[in-house]
Amino acid sequence: MDSTLRVGVYVDVSNIHLNGGYRMQFDALRDFACRDGAHPARLNAYLAHDANKATEDPVYRNGQRQFHAALRDIGYKVIVKNVRWYTNEDGERYGKANMDLELAVDALLQCDRLDRIVIASGDGDFAYLLRALQNRGCRAEVIAFNNVSADLRREADLYMSGYLVPGLLPIKSEHEWGDYNARMRGVCYHYDHDKGFGFVRFLRHISPDLHVTDTRDPNSPYATAFFHASQLPPNFDSRVLPSREHIFEFTLRPPATEDKKDPMAVELALINV
Repeated sequence: MDSTLRVGVYVDVSNIHLNGGYRMQFDALRDFACRDGAHPARLNAYLAHDANKATEDPVYRNGQRQFHAALRDIGYKVIVKNVRWYTNEDGERYGKANMDLELAVDALLQCDRLDRIVIASGDGDFAYLLRALQNRGCRAEVIAFNNVSADLRREADLYMSGYLVPGLLPIKSEHEWGDYNARMRGVCYHYDHDKGFGFVRFLRHISPDLHVTDTRDPNSPYATAFFHASQLPPNFDSRVLPSREHIFEFTLRPPATEDKKDPMAVELALINV
């Protein structure tokens, strides 16, 4: 799909790594941001670097070099800030290398030449940045995993949990995402408390039609799977369902009988705890 849209991706790497996205695939993030054929005009990754540890620990030093090189290989600009060490009143040392200001300034300076900006972070400090970007005419989207600020989600033109994007956070499975017997991730959008069953919705593939959530629409990139209450995690309180806050990983199985159209979700596990 050809498009004249220009996209900027700004990744708060430390926040993502500390909140569920340690194995996030940066190329899949780029593909998600450019899902309608948009051009990735800016791909910025903001990282903290412990220079003292790099001097003393060759494993850390080589790992950092390889990680930075891998990001550059797929088109990201790597912006590094050295950790600064301080001592608190109890004599304990702690390090700081917050990159919020650098990310925010870059996004604001560059947004006039961008149509869409994707912030990969759950940090609530970016909520007002989203509003500023929107006031400058940019669509502002957020991708994150755990501990995501409610203010950030409310301000975003689109918030998508990174767990739900195919390929963004790999799942250990012998089967491809969307195939029967594959491990999938989705949210419960309907639950019948009297009969003890519900339905999960999952994203089949990255698509420009993310707004088409009705799975009956042929243009929808989403699909539905049926589950019985017996497949919920042990001790899970089903009274919170349906919920967009609880993300389940499950195994996708064929429909139970020939007269059923929806596949089944079995062995559900809550992953954003």
